[in-house]
Amino acid sequence: MFAGALADKIPGMTSGRRALTALHLLLVWATMAAAVPVLGFGLVMAAWGGGRGATAPVLLLGVPLTVGLLATTAAPARTVVPLCGSVPQRLGWAVSVFVLGTLGVLAGLAAYYGGVDLGGARTRIALAGAPYAVAAAFFVPNRRVRLGAVTVLAAGVVYGGFVGPAQAEQRRQEAEAARYREHAELLYLGAAPPGMQLSRAEAGPASFSVDYRGVREDVFSYVALTVRSPLTPTPRCPDLREKGVTCTVDAHGEMRMVRDLPSGEHAVTLVRRYRKAEVEVTSQTLGEPGLRRLLNTLHPLSDEELEKLMREKKINRSF
Repeated sequence: MFAGALADKIPGMTSGRRALTALHLLLVWATMAAAVPVLGFGLVMAAWGGGRGATAPVLLLGVPLTVGLLATTAAPARTVVPLCGSVPQRLGWAVSVFVLGTLGVLAGLAAYYGGVDLGGARTRIALAGAPYAVAAAFFVPNRRVRLGAVTVLAAGVVYGGFVGPAQAEQRRQEAEAARYREHAELLYLGAAPPGMQLSRAEAGPASFSVDYRGVREDVFSYVALTVRSPLTPTPRCPDLREKGVTCTVDAHGEMRMVRDLPSGEHAVTLVRRYRKAEVEVTSQTLGEPGLRRLLNTLHPLSDEELEKLMREKKINRSF
């Protein structure tokens, strides 16, 4: 730990003072690693049982006891730390270390609840005492000891503020991608038709839908692609069809449906089997040749494509 690292030879200190310094910081770390989790557990249980108001008695009792316990660790350091020479000085030192260390603990909690990995339960308990040992090191009148404290503090800031959050975001993205991959047999994508781009995708337990819209906002164009688990061995025309709807199934099992629209245009729908899935494309702005070209470009959704959709927030999950 931090105290052990400072037990090495420190210029300007005798071997006895080095040992006292290491013992002092080790006692601070061990004491607070034991006391802080107990105090935190008491606060949680009090809040759970009686709300926020119930935490006040725990704080009023627990904080002075913790500060008093911390002050006892300064007794062996009377000859090393000038602020620990008398009982009043040790109490003042303990309050300062407690306040500074608690700020470090709160920063660690914020990082932890932000997704930063701080190890298992035992590691987190051990880390609870580290901010107090670092704070205590700043009161040791030795440049090397304080430099070591600055180094540990800087490492904590870098990990908690930059490296840890980046790793947490990476884990979150990997977990989110894994959830999308739960039904990988439905994740197929086609190349966007000319003048169009992928607008939105939605992955569900039984289907994967993709909307393509025009690149130009002043020109309406739309294509819907849906990949789903097949309900019948081969695509079939509906038994009951609306007026103005024609439907045929060719020798290859591909279904073609055309619906007449009041505007005089036609909405074309093509359905075909692709591997173990059934794929449907429909549009009233893209003709049948364009829909067939879209079907012919079907391919499994790659990791790069999924990452891009997630990064651009163009994909979501349905339940």
